[in-house]
Amino acid sequence: MTTIQIAPAARQRLLPPETGRAGFADALRSEFTKIRSTRSTYWTLFALIVVCIGIGALASAGTASHPNGVSRASFDATQQSLAGLYVGQLVIAALGALTITSEYATGMIRTSLAVQPRRGVVFAAKGVVFAVVTLITGLVASFGSFFVGQAILSPHHLSATLGQPNVLRAVIGGALFLTACGMLAYGLGAILRHTAAAISAAIGLLFVLTVLVQFLPSSWQNSLDKWMPALAGSQVWATKVTEGAHQFPAWGGFAVLAGWAAVAIFAGLVLFRTRDA
Repeated sequence: MTTIQIAPAARQRLLPPETGRAGFADALRSEFTKIRSTRSTYWTLFALIVVCIGIGALASAGTASHPNGVSRASFDATQQSLAGLYVGQLVIAALGALTITSEYATGMIRTSLAVQPRRGVVFAAKGVVFAVVTLITGLVASFGSFFVGQAILSPHHLSATLGQPNVLRAVIGGALFLTACGMLAYGLGAILRHTAAAISAAIGLLFVLTVLVQFLPSSWQNSLDKWMPALAGSQVWATKVTEGAHQFPAWGGFAVLAGWAAVAIFAGLVLFRTRDA
């Protein structure tokens, strides 16, 4: 039998070219495939939209049923229609935590890091994909809540339009608020690596801590309220400042919420890079 020898140079021409190590774009595509192939993601995002629009419609209907008791000078029709964001923040926080903790629960994180050993790239790709998906969903929920709420309030001449001062900022701010809450939970998920613990911590920071502060003396409340992540962040989806409220202005309040999220994400990244999977 005759053996055909292939010269090294010819062998190199027959092999496919090296593509190099996986980059950030590859990690983005991988994370997008993961998040859209999970059925629970669709249901959670759908629930977020339904909750935001539904609660906003109920809040607007409650006001519309007693229009004579409304002080038109201080009434914020935009904020009223976006009332569902108070519950929506908890829904998106659960998904934010699950985005990273689910891989620890299934052991899939080891496979992800075997394919892409650069942990910072994996962590960043997960965060970017989740943030984009949340922002788009949040825009749908915010604009949907606004239009439904204003349709309910309009017959009583209590409605607002996107062209009025601060209204468009508030509606878009609602989506930014949800995104920041989700990213806060994402960072907590990376820190705790356990779904129930991460969701509990997120709810504690966004909801329970806000409630507990209300039991403190008023002088303490005035100092602490502006630093509570959910309270501070909610200023970005309000068009009017409540008289006597001790809060930062819209973007200042959102910066406080974003700062909480940034601290959680940074701590999560450090631990993600240093701990064993």
